[in-house]
Amino acid sequence: MNRLILKYAYPLTAVILAVFGWVVYQRISRGSDMAPLAVAAIIVWVIGVPTFIYLWPRLTVNGFKRAILRHGLGGGPIPVNTLYAAPNTSSPSAPPGSLLATGTDDLLYIAGWLDLREGPQVLHVPEMGKRYFSVQFTDPSDSANFAYVGTRATGTKAGDYVLGGPGRKGEMPAGMALIPSPSDSALVIGRVFVEDENDLPAAYRLAQQIQLTPLASRVP
Repeated sequence: MNRLILKYAYPLTAVILAVFGWVVYQRISRGSDMAPLAVAAIIVWVIGVPTFIYLWPRLTVNGFKRAILRHGLGGGPIPVNTLYAAPNTSSPSAPPGSLLATGTDDLLYIAGWLDLREGPQVLHVPEMGKRYFSVQFTDPSDSANFAYVGTRATGTKAGDYVLGGPGRKGEMPAGMALIPSPSDSALVIGRVFVEDENDLPAAYRLAQQIQLTPLASRVP
């Protein structure tokens, strides 16, 4: 939804203005006093619409941040720069407001909050074979997904990816690729496909191996 708001900001504004135009037309046709409505329309258009378009995606991502750091995916708070894999698939029957209440029953979810102020982090993914998986990184400043690691983006072979903050330069350790982050923080959401109940233990073992470690601990 956030991406749709950002992508269709101008059409959304046009629709809102069209609605107000229709209301104004109805009031004029009935001979009503237009001054209060005109003032309200101007306030909503000039202040309300840009504020909503600007703030809504950011508020949503920061809501995920609070939920992850305070409640996690059911196993308790998830510390910064730590990824937690849910042991069970999500379900529409999950408690209201749960990060797992997605209605998708064939994925294991992974979540965490990335903080790069103390230095780069390394994302490790194991060999996935033919199993679908993805890890997406979302910039909290505009709610845009700026990078993906996974079946469609990087393949299913084991790999290590250096996540560096703004301005990160220099050579990467052998065998590691740089993923530049536009901000010093990011929302991390991962997904691992589960074929059926018998496949759940194997999928969970792989999901647990998708982890973050400081780059400093990986470099001699």
